[in-house]
Amino acid sequence: MSDSALPAGAAVHHDPALLERLVLEVTLLSRHHPAARRRTGFQLDRSAYLIMTRLQLGAPLSLRELAEAFGLDVSTINRQVAAMLDQDLVERVADPDGGVARKIQPSKKGLRLFEADFEVQQSGMNNVLAGWPDEDVAQLVRLLERFNEGVEGLVRHPWPRAPRPADTTVPARRGVSP
Repeated sequence: MSDSALPAGAAVHHDPALLERLVLEVTLLSRHHPAARRRTGFQLDRSAYLIMTRLQLGAPLSLRELAEAFGLDVSTINRQVAAMLDQDLVERVADPDGGVARKIQPSKKGLRLFEADFEVQQSGMNNVLAGWPDEDVAQLVRLLERFNEGVEGLVRHPWPRAPRPADTTVPARRGVSP
């Protein structure tokens, strides 16, 4: 768990004005994402992109494991994965560990579309951050990682992250090279 986690029962009361500004900025951030997806012509829908984000990080996952990763019901993940199977974005494979449940992994097509959408997203970020020094971008990444890890600690759903050298802030991805 990150250094932002609090001991059990500990309470911190931050400045309400700061929290108000933070809530507003997070709300605005979440508002920009769907509009940017429409404007830039993403190829994967939001749920497929999120599922691919998780699947491309490592070994194939069962529907139950995906549901746990997202904090959703298995039936919800099942519907989303079924749509992805219909589009040949993912494929079912035998459990590499010999288990009974079939696992889900990205297909070559799914990885190709994910990579294309990821590159569009990276390009958009690069445009937004034009003029920012690398040190500021690195600080933003570190603070967002810390914030996300804090949320993950509270909800007990950690998201896997590839190990990074101290000066690298972008996690490694499994996928198709450009």
